[in-house]
Amino acid sequence: MDTRIFGEELRKLGFTFFSGVPCSYLKNLINYSINEFDYVAAANEGDAVAIASAAYIGGQKPVVLMQNSGLTNAVSPLTSLNYPFRIPLLGFVSLRGEPGVPDEPQHELMGKITTNLLELMDVEWQYLSKDLEVANKQLIQANEQISRNRPFFFVVKNGTFDAEPLKKQQNSIRSNQILRCAHQDNQMPARHEALSVINSVKDGDTIQLATTGKTGRELYEIEDASNNLYMVGSMGCVSSFGLGLALSQPSKNIVVIDGDGSLLMRMGSLATNGYYSPNNMIHILLDNNAHESTGGQRTVSHNMDFVNIAASCGYTRAIHVHNLEELKASLQEWKKTKGLTFIYMKTSMQSKDQLARPSIKPHEVKERLQRFINNDPLTIKEVDGS
Repeated sequence: MDTRIFGEELRKLGFTFFSGVPCSYLKNLINYSINEFDYVAAANEGDAVAIASAAYIGGQKPVVLMQNSGLTNAVSPLTSLNYPFRIPLLGFVSLRGEPGVPDEPQHELMGKITTNLLELMDVEWQYLSKDLEVANKQLIQANEQISRNRPFFFVVKNGTFDAEPLKKQQNSIRSNQILRCAHQDNQMPARHEALSVINSVKDGDTIQLATTGKTGRELYEIEDASNNLYMVGSMGCVSSFGLGLALSQPSKNIVVIDGDGSLLMRMGSLATNGYYSPNNMIHILLDNNAHESTGGQRTVSHNMDFVNIAASCGYTRAIHVHNLEELKASLQEWKKTKGLTFIYMKTSMQSKDQLARPSIKPHEVKERLQRFINNDPLTIKEVDGS
């Protein structure tokens, strides 16, 4: 079908934010998305889902595009982010390895199980018709499903879209401007203490995103607020989520609170964040060298130089802070100067024995955050405590 006409039908329905990973079957739709829309090239498909999901919370109607081999990378956020938070998005996934169609051996099994995998994840899907009139009707059905806070995926066979040449792309060069590496002993505070400092600096334009596990639970104990989001799954996706929210809500300050185990799981996100470089995002890594939430098993973070890695990925500022005073000062400095900033702090492996879990459901956290973003008067009262 005519790719451009189909793309305009997407635009008419409000879909203007795209993220994905290339596939030869989808290349023409991806090219059109890059040529005509806001498109974020993700390092992997799970990151693309997290970026697009945050864009939805930020007021966009997102689309994700991926090869079906990469659908496996997206299983974690689709099942533990989109499902519990009830975040809808429109997806296009190719059908490499279609039964009965010759293809490469690595696609054979995935071709057999693609639609079954979507059904197991409770994701509604249809094969996208190659007939434009039929496809437009399918889009309307998908849009209705999305209006009910459910993801919807089209499974796309080879030859569905006609040629769409990729326009010449300008490569932006993102370079680090401020690099402050370790130069003294680390105070090693408890993570709870660091979170208390981070929370104390926030203002009425701040959104705080806490990674899964005890980080989110401790922030919840410090202060449950309408401008907080506690990731309950999708480990490693918090900074990609922050990127999507920062791009869709440039007037808000996006504070991403990450952990070493989480960041190690999806380090490609650093390169994506650095390239798109949202001015309003700060990425804080609290490194206790452990998977503390699951019993204290060690990570390999002691062997990493996260500050220099972030700098090489294009973060405007990459800063090692040694104590709580430096942490607070760096946060206050960022609020004045902005620029994509990475803050690294070593923490001890300490937490309360009886740590609370949020009593508010994930989808209620999402809805509350959306009200905050939209300046709902009720939410403003919640934030200022009145």
